[in-house]
Amino acid sequence: MSWETKTVMEQRKQFVLDASAEDVNISELCRQYGISRKTAHKWINRAELGLPLCDQSRRPHRQPSKTADNIEQEIIQLRLQHPSWGGKTIRAALEAAGVEGLPSDKTCCNILKRNGLVDPVESVKHMAFQRFEKEHCNEMWQTDFKGDFLLGNGIRCYPLTILDDHSRFSIRIDPKDTASGVKDSFILAFCEYGLPNSVLSDNGAQFAGPHKGISLFERFLMDLDIQPIHGRPIHPQTQGKIERFHRTLKQEALRVTPANMAEAKVRLENWRWLYNEVRPHHALGMKTPASIYTSSTRPYYDPKPYVYEEGAKLIKVNNWGYLRFGSVQLFLSEAMADTKVEIRFAEDDTFSVIYRNYKIASIDAIEGKLLNRHIRRL
Repeated sequence: MSWETKTVMEQRKQFVLDASAEDVNISELCRQYGISRKTAHKWINRAELGLPLCDQSRRPHRQPSKTADNIEQEIIQLRLQHPSWGGKTIRAALEAAGVEGLPSDKTCCNILKRNGLVDPVESVKHMAFQRFEKEHCNEMWQTDFKGDFLLGNGIRCYPLTILDDHSRFSIRIDPKDTASGVKDSFILAFCEYGLPNSVLSDNGAQFAGPHKGISLFERFLMDLDIQPIHGRPIHPQTQGKIERFHRTLKQEALRVTPANMAEAKVRLENWRWLYNEVRPHHALGMKTPASIYTSSTRPYYDPKPYVYEEGAKLIKVNNWGYLRFGSVQLFLSEAMADTKVEIRFAEDDTFSVIYRNYKIASIDAIEGKLLNRHIRRL
């Protein structure tokens, strides 16, 4: 069939198909089809949401206070496709897809309730309390392993997630067969999005050091001038955003158990795209994370040896991870073995242990006792 003989609907379907191709240039494709980028994204969003590509009627309804039957059916259908989406999210998604004549957020919620699509218990759970939020993208990333689950082939899956605190943009979702390989996932994230200013994690062994020592992950971050931060033990609210993200991931992406690791990777990556590019977010004023997020201006690099100030007192950590001088014997961790650190004395009879531009411990200079082991950028 030649281009001239194709119907409008056939052209729109062909455009959506062409736009889904890998490495496609959307701007060039729009020029070929003679449409604007706004129209292109409207068609793509409607296709992603399973909505028809036909134009919506602009004719006013006879009963302005009553939602048109076709609109109500689209609200219900989208809820069935995405059971965790509330009325406000559904309305924003339909509006972004170019649907006109939509009712208010409250009416959308009432439509869901009237059709038995709202669980009162789950509704209460979704009433989130206010948490801290960083002012800029990449000021802080949050990371954690979502609780493991059993795949169809009997192998356990451990998804590692990385989330930008400000925009809620999902940086990575890496399903793994063990709760390890954190550094490799972060290197891939850094190569794609640049370096954040800090990374917030819990106190799990993959992130925080054993016996309150420095972990390999913490050293890896400090080598790149990224502040490691850990939430308070037994206080998951510190990482409220990523905890909520995990709940959404479970509700929307894992309703059906993946057969194997390969299927889990494809499904989680497809859902990550939907979460970032299509799904409106309440905390973002019903915008999508992708519309807010911008990559870091700090590119990933191979760390160079650190040059301390001239005259700095440097001591080498031994092969077992201990710092020894005078009467002091302090375990820093095997991750710091054969590494030089700086000792800075203070007037209050304490001294600080410095690694690169980070204070990693404070010690009582008289008794040689550890006062604290908090990592803080200088």
